[in-house]
Amino acid sequence: MPEPDYKNRTEKYQYISGQHGGYYRHNFIDHAYLYNLYFPPEAVFTCFKNKIHDLVLNYPVAQDELAALVGRLIHQRSEHIAVGNGAAELIKIVSGHIAKKIMVPVPSFNEYVNAAPRGCAVEFPLETPSFELDVDKFAARIIKAHADVAVVVTPNNPTSLAVPKSDLIRLAEKLTGHDCQLIIDESFIDFVQDPEKTSMEDQIKTYPHIVIFKSMSKAYGICGLRIGYLLTGNTSFIKAVRRGVHIWNINGFAEEFLRLLPDYRDDFIKSCLQVKKDRDKLYKDLTALAGLTVYKPDANFVFCRVQDTGPSAPELTKKLFVEHNIYIKHCQGKTMPDADRYIRIAARTKKENTVLVQGLASILDK
Repeated sequence: MPEPDYKNRTEKYQYISGQHGGYYRHNFIDHAYLYNLYFPPEAVFTCFKNKIHDLVLNYPVAQDELAALVGRLIHQRSEHIAVGNGAAELIKIVSGHIAKKIMVPVPSFNEYVNAAPRGCAVEFPLETPSFELDVDKFAARIIKAHADVAVVVTPNNPTSLAVPKSDLIRLAEKLTGHDCQLIIDESFIDFVQDPEKTSMEDQIKTYPHIVIFKSMSKAYGICGLRIGYLLTGNTSFIKAVRRGVHIWNINGFAEEFLRLLPDYRDDFIKSCLQVKKDRDKLYKDLTALAGLTVYKPDANFVFCRVQDTGPSAPELTKKLFVEHNIYIKHCQGKTMPDADRYIRIAARTKKENTVLVQGLASILDK
């Protein structure tokens, strides 16, 4: 990799803020990207090392076998699953090629709108300042707009707020018979209080128009492996998505990870519990800071509003990096009122979170 062209920390910030990864190469604390620091265990890397020749030299399996591997993990039938090179590949296929009109509550993960052709995405503003989704208003807007795809990210990014399962079931009921696929993105579901009771995966037989999306990068800590999947009882939708992926869209390391994962289920559950413990402590510490309104998180990150009397979110983000070598995300690029007042902070280890809070306090107190 060429040496980046920055001479001081201010220039480094400008460089980093224009990147979409590779942060580990640049020696700063990353409270921006959202992943599980406690998984996978070292034993998984040992397995990779022991098989590295086979994994590099041989073709990986294709979609049918990949779907069977994910199905074994989530206890679902493989014909209901499509596996992507990260959820981003599947979003691109659905938003960019299958959906004629897609409706997305905002603020949310930008890729659902960005991947759609011009004029095909409709944004539905969340209630402010709560950022809660009113599913009755959302359903009415979907039906009125004749959207054939609608999206709910739960817990949402950047707000870290989950939509109650009862609300999602009501939304699915209201959309029944309206020829609309309801995408429920559960990429952060493993960090809610009770994931199994919160997930909508058990509803796909009752509501064939539900499509569960899951990026595995976040919960499983494997951003570099790029694995995501979708799950639905609508087999024609699965076939349409699979036609959009190329034959070897998942590499051998990602395939091997799927094969190993069922053996580490207990380790995974423990890792998520530790993430939630660290997140809850971070949330508590952030609420003690003057100058921030802090939203109670359901995911592995915390959403905050910077008070109007303090620095803007972009200014705060830059100061934190330049003065403390810590990178968080501001929400200026999100579709929301006063977007330049909001920040998103990923939970890391207890020690790192403490240093972050101290850095924020030193800036907000000035």
